[in-house]
Amino acid sequence: MKRRRLLKHMGAAIPALALSRMARAAEAMTRPVAGPIASGPFTPDWNSLSAYQTPDWFRDAKFGIWAHWGPQCEPEFGDWYGRLMYEEGSDAYRHHVQKYGHPSKFGFKDVIHQWKAEQWNPDALMALYKRAGAKYFMALANHHDNFDLYNSRHQPDWNATSMGPRKDLIAGWSRAARANGLRFGVSVHAAHAWTWFETAQRADKNGPHAGVPYDGNLTRADGKGQWWEGRDPQALYAQRHPLSKADGDGGVHHEQWHWGGGAAIPNQAYCDNFYARTRDLIDSYDPDIVYYDDTVLPLWPFSDVGLRLAAHMYNRSIATKGKLEAVVNGKILNAQQRRALVLDVERGQLNQIEPLPWQTCTCIGSWHYDRRVYDHNAYKSARTVVHILIDVVSKNGNLLLSVPVRGDGTIDEKEQAIVEEIGHWMARNSEGIYDTRPWAVFGEGPVMKEAPAMSGAGFNEGKTKPFSAADIRFTTKGEAVYAFVMGWPETGKVVIESMRSGGPHLAKRVARVELLGSGRKLAFRQTAQGLQVTLPADKPALAYANALKIT
Repeated sequence: MKRRRLLKHMGAAIPALALSRMARAAEAMTRPVAGPIASGPFTPDWNSLSAYQTPDWFRDAKFGIWAHWGPQCEPEFGDWYGRLMYEEGSDAYRHHVQKYGHPSKFGFKDVIHQWKAEQWNPDALMALYKRAGAKYFMALANHHDNFDLYNSRHQPDWNATSMGPRKDLIAGWSRAARANGLRFGVSVHAAHAWTWFETAQRADKNGPHAGVPYDGNLTRADGKGQWWEGRDPQALYAQRHPLSKADGDGGVHHEQWHWGGGAAIPNQAYCDNFYARTRDLIDSYDPDIVYYDDTVLPLWPFSDVGLRLAAHMYNRSIATKGKLEAVVNGKILNAQQRRALVLDVERGQLNQIEPLPWQTCTCIGSWHYDRRVYDHNAYKSARTVVHILIDVVSKNGNLLLSVPVRGDGTIDEKEQAIVEEIGHWMARNSEGIYDTRPWAVFGEGPVMKEAPAMSGAGFNEGKTKPFSAADIRFTTKGEAVYAFVMGWPETGKVVIESMRSGGPHLAKRVARVELLGSGRKLAFRQTAQGLQVTLPADKPALAYANALKIT
């Protein structure tokens, strides 16, 4: 992309970006990251990547489960712990000081050192997820904390094989997933460590440690006589750089996620290292999916790192599998980018059938394990998860569901019960989920009329009234249409207006209606008002979503 075009694009999308920073970003864009890509038809540019076609296995799978698990789960205090523990006065800071000590003495590197994952059993967890109906599994490969959870040749001091658990977690997850017939994916979040860890450069402003720097500026030379002697903390924290504009404002940090608004731009060495680490991950563990927690792609738009990684993965898939089987997830994509990648919507929903496959990712609790969610019984219920799944699938999407894992590698009994209940529901109704495609309309009912707009990458989840028996969602497969009634009506009757006689969506009259999982043929009448179906007198278990198979 030429500098003028890049500046025009960035200026339109990011009005607050200073001209000098835009110029530096445009200049950086002309300097490709070091490292080759696999040979093949794809090159690292949007025109080439937009020839991508989503593989059928992903479109058919519909449901994946995610272990968003790393050292930030060890404190059991929720997401972004590694950043928030350095924010003086925050809940995470107070928790950290009480549990571990002051972050000038016990920083995030020390949390990693304490994390052992001593009860992790990937085979048992994967068997549970398979019973729940998951067709693919996603493992966290690194988070914004910059700690690789695999045998990382390009992050040797700070990975799970050299400290903490001293296990190759990605290898263990991969073996377990594939042994259970699940496709395997990895999520990559480390591109933002450069700015995410800026809080570790700070010091308290008040109290007995006022002015004492946190550990974010330590170097290898400071480690003499410490447990981390010989390791360079800067390979983890990446903080030998000027701070972003308004770095003390957490809200501004979110606004800088796309590397605009005064964000400190990573140097070339950082970009090269990120590329080498991520290509090593792809080549060594052969994931079917790579999920990037970035606006568009990692380090976009000032670097071509993400473009090169996408082209490499696509070409490598063709070379090793004989056809393109790879999926790359990105967020906040324009029309061309959505042809090149599979859109991911975080904790959100769309309100129309999307022409291209997409995915929503959400969690039954906090992304990183949070004991407070357990204590307050605040997990999403199986009912809520099932409703999200049906809604997303009706709109041509997949659901990737995170089940938080504790620091020791287990899930708690409340999570276990939720996952098992999802499996019981899927055992009865999955025919209307797997291998389906959207019908003529995605649904009807009150919820579809009030879906709020997305905010950025998503984040409109739970902002509508709950689904009820008045809401219906549709899928189709072969000659059948599946109508999911999101509850059990008190009257025992369902009226599906979209299937009225003479309506635009049915080529022929309805011949049969049955309740999935029962084999029962149901009484119905097709009138000008709709398809009127009489449900059985005995309500089935888990009747919060009931699939009618209509032929």
